[in-house]
Amino acid sequence: MSSTSPIILILGAGANIGQHVARAFATKGYRVALASRSLKEADNTEDQVNIPSDLSDPHSVIGVFSKVKELLGPPSVVVYNGESLLQRSKTPPERSLLIIREAAAATANDPKDPLSLPLTDFTRDLNINTTSAFVAAQQAVLGFKGLPDSASKIFIYTGNMLNTTTMASLLDLGVGKSATAHIIQSAAAAYADRGFKFYYADERKVDGSAVYSNIDGEAHGKHYAQLAEGKEQGPWQQTFVKGIGYKHFPTA
Repeated sequence: MSSTSPIILILGAGANIGQHVARAFATKGYRVALASRSLKEADNTEDQVNIPSDLSDPHSVIGVFSKVKELLGPPSVVVYNGESLLQRSKTPPERSLLIIREAAAATANDPKDPLSLPLTDFTRDLNINTTSAFVAAQQAVLGFKGLPDSASKIFIYTGNMLNTTTMASLLDLGVGKSATAHIIQSAAAAYADRGFKFYYADERKVDGSAVYSNIDGEAHGKHYAQLAEGKEQGPWQQTFVKGIGYKHFPTA
């Protein structure tokens, strides 16, 4: 692949959304950089760079961007997909819940006592869901400033509907998604005149309800690739449906 081919960086490159997004962009001629805890640099190829990373440490995100720039160049597309974590709230143990979320870090809390969530869990999950995403957006903008006008210059955050509603047992996930949605909305307005695009992506069912664990990675890849082809900022909150694409759903 040509060294002038565009570059996508996917932070939190899991087996579902991350891999499908990588595949969708690779077929369009992008060189791909993946960042995840489980990746090994020994598996790098000419067209794909693997960067071991821990998104619970926001400072590590700067190192990821530096590595991508060194090996490939500045990315014109940045996808923040968080990390899929399995966490058990330790307080109280008899009410602990196990949860798995793609593109998020979450620790289940007692729905009747949400503020009992340990600070260490809250802080770690907020780092993954929001603080590291903020650093990634910062770094993306620094790179976008040096790219030609023809480059996509787009930042996509994989969200869910918890920026518009609550779930009793997922306090820290809702806090993280809500905070990052605010960042995305602010950035979309502030940088639109420079051609930098920011999106909060949220897959829904056709009736507007949450897909929960039935996340369709292929649908994400297709929708993200379509967003990258857009020349102007669209609705920052990209609620989309498999097989349909963007669909606006009113919030209460």
